[in-house]
Amino acid sequence: MADTLLDIEIMEFDKELDARDLNCPLPILKAKKALAELQSGEVLRIMATDPGSVRDFQAFAKQTGNALLSHVQHGREFIFLMQRK
Repeated sequence: MADTLLDIEIMEFDKELDARDLNCPLPILKAKKALAELQSGEVLRIMATDPGSVRDFQAFAKQTGNALLSHVQHGREFIFLMQRK
């Protein structure tokens, strides 16, 4: 997934989660809770700084069936878009 920062900034989302400065497993746990509050098809935007979050969110998407629509790294920050199944 090689989206540019501009692409991901203009994509629409329904809820935003700031998981910056949190280490594994907290970004995933907070994302799981936030996704549970969304309706099917809605999109969660997650901001994280944990370098392992890319691998973690890819695995989380596979395990849960939620779609990892996009992810991009900007400096030391990672931005993910996940769609609830």
